[in-house]
Amino acid sequence: MSKTVVIIGAGVIGCAIALQLSRKGYKTINIDKNPEVGYGSTSNSCAVVRFSYSSLATTALAFEGYHYWKNWTDFLGVKDERGVAKYHQCGHLMLKHSPDDRAHVVEFYEALGIPYEEWDNATISNRLPLFNLNLCGPVVPVDDPEFWEESSSEGEIAGGIFVPIAGYIGDPSLATHNLRCAIEAAGGEFRLGRRVLGINRKDGRVSGVALDADEEIAADIVVNAAGPYSGKINEMAGVLDGMAIKTKALRREVHHLPSPPDFDFEHKGVMTSDDDLYLYFRPETGNKVTIGSGDPPCDPQVWVDDPDDFDRGFTESQWKAQVYRAARRIPELPIPNNASGVVDLYDVSDDWIPIYDRSDLPGFYMAVGTSGHQFKNAGAVGDLMAELVDACENGLDHDQTPLQYECSHIDQTIDMGVFSRRRKIHRESSFSVRG
Repeated sequence: MSKTVVIIGAGVIGCAIALQLSRKGYKTINIDKNPEVGYGSTSNSCAVVRFSYSSLATTALAFEGYHYWKNWTDFLGVKDERGVAKYHQCGHLMLKHSPDDRAHVVEFYEALGIPYEEWDNATISNRLPLFNLNLCGPVVPVDDPEFWEESSSEGEIAGGIFVPIAGYIGDPSLATHNLRCAIEAAGGEFRLGRRVLGINRKDGRVSGVALDADEEIAADIVVNAAGPYSGKINEMAGVLDGMAIKTKALRREVHHLPSPPDFDFEHKGVMTSDDDLYLYFRPETGNKVTIGSGDPPCDPQVWVDDPDDFDRGFTESQWKAQVYRAARRIPELPIPNNASGVVDLYDVSDDWIPIYDRSDLPGFYMAVGTSGHQFKNAGAVGDLMAELVDACENGLDHDQTPLQYECSHIDQTIDMGVFSRRRKIHRESSFSVRG
């Protein structure tokens, strides 16, 4: 008889895990408080697919994840009447504020065979004539009198690194619905519009979950993929004491602006990481520019204790900080009087690197700390979590001998100890959405 797995969460990560477990013969049930899959933080993801990370292992996972989006229809193997999520391959440009900036990223690209190009400033100007290439840092708060002063940095940026295969998913909710169709075709089930109120135990092992309306679901295995609620779920399970790395919810704003006049940013723009201004931006449907923060030290971070209770309105200070900084790089960027975009929560670990691991409670697993930078990895995460669950349930002591995950699309083995709940904080992390 197949084992029953409850996956808490029906975002892109939870659904990807369910699909791969279903294909391994497990009976899966996704539970989510929302009325449809992909309606939580997944729906407001920028859904960027890029490969710039702070370690070889996390870069390899992103490159592996790209191949799922590249071959999305084949991976799904089913049709969705709503259509198929499209991968927009616009490329990713990382601006360099010094000649040796991004050197470690290039090392990882070369080690993994990720194609990239070195762009000098003439190439950037030719491709993106709307960019001001002057150095603009250091970044200060928008209410600082020096915000509008000329930069103390002299000269221009030092070119950039361009990855042509990078891009984004235009409709993250549709991508998640695509996964739902594939899961149901494989025999998986969903309980939507339901809340998990407790994690049940029996004989020292997880035995299921308690839901609202006094319902309980028996399960051999429970996987926490609850996004911004992950910390609360881990608390319910009583596994926090065994975790050196924990997660919490962070409020985020991403802003949408019109494309500059006389430039079709939707079709000619590229996804750009700008560490000089602590920004990233990418093309958006409707000839718009999506702008997000790279977490400069001068900007406050808003941590949220209750994911059901946070301000979903735009804040004037954050709106001005992000769009005015963006206007320094793109001087002709139109700035409307009213803010638009999305406000939601990220599920963030202490070092912004996700936790893909078992827990101290046998049968309880975690795929958490993922919001903001793991959407791109969903296909790969589904597979590695299914491998992890299967291995541990068949006797692997993952804490003593971490699973060595063999990637399916690239010639790389990833030591899953990198994503352990017991790891030390990765000091080379950006401690930001860049991971």
